[in-house]
Amino acid sequence: MDEPVSVHYITLKIAFFTGIEDPENHLTTFNDQMILSGGTDGIQYKMFMGTFIGTSLQWFSGILDGLITSFSQFSTMFREKFSANKVNRTRTYDLINVR
Repeated sequence: MDEPVSVHYITLKIAFFTGIEDPENHLTTFNDQMILSGGTDGIQYKMFMGTFIGTSLQWFSGILDGLITSFSQFSTMFREKFSANKVNRTRTYDLINVR
């Protein structure tokens, strides 16, 4: 007799990434959800690319097959590509010139 197959579904509550949002915030939110859901490296890769729309999806579509070997590498590529959108946090010394 066949044993039942266990299927796990992961539901994430993450906004889409269009390419203009803060990549660190998007990646942190995604990673937090994956830790809670227990997603593997392969699942992380597939789920993360599913959050892309617009410019970010065009960027992803242009990545050559076989170039990405891990989610860590993919995260680094993502950060580098969209780093210009990173929100700069105000530091105390930034307030010195405020009048």
